[in-house]
Amino acid sequence: RTATALERCEVAVVVLDASEPITEQDLRVITMVEEAGKAMVIVMNKWDLVDEDRRNQLDREIDRHLDQVEWAQRVNIAAKTGWHRDRLAPALRTALTNWEKRIPTAKLNAFLGELVAANPPPVRGGKQPKIKFATQAGTCPPKFVVFANGFLENAYRRFIERRLREVFGFDGTPIEVAVKLKERDDA
Repeated sequence: RTATALERCEVAVVVLDASEPITEQDLRVITMVEEAGKAMVIVMNKWDLVDEDRRNQLDREIDRHLDQVEWAQRVNIAAKTGWHRDRLAPALRTALTNWEKRIPTAKLNAFLGELVAANPPPVRGGKQPKIKFATQAGTCPPKFVVFANGFLENAYRRFIERRLREVFGFDGTPIEVAVKLKERDDA
């Protein structure tokens, strides 16, 4: 049922019980949402039952288990009392807006030019890969293709993704950064 619901949705709301430890099932659902490329809001329900010790423990659990979805917005609520439920709708709107976001190619390449000038890709096999240009190949979730003349390390791809998030604000949505090898121009 979860897989069927994910196929139909645009934004997944994953509700976790904040008063209990994060379970393997919770992590499986979060991974399914990420793999489906859906926008996501993580709701920590029963926040009214969380004391200072549980908050500290929850912070450690989140750091340990949810680091692959740092981009997901988190909303702490207490459904029973209605505490902070007004924060859920804005988080959903933000996630959906960013899931559908398109960055103009000129703006994307200006960003990439500055990024590469300040932090060039690491040398591999004695050669410095050159990044030619980038384009946004799609939305829902945002997909970017970077054209380079050599292999870009995974760490550098993650760096590009992090900077895209910082500069263009992709809160609540996964983004994909693919690299296409483009040999030197024959012209």
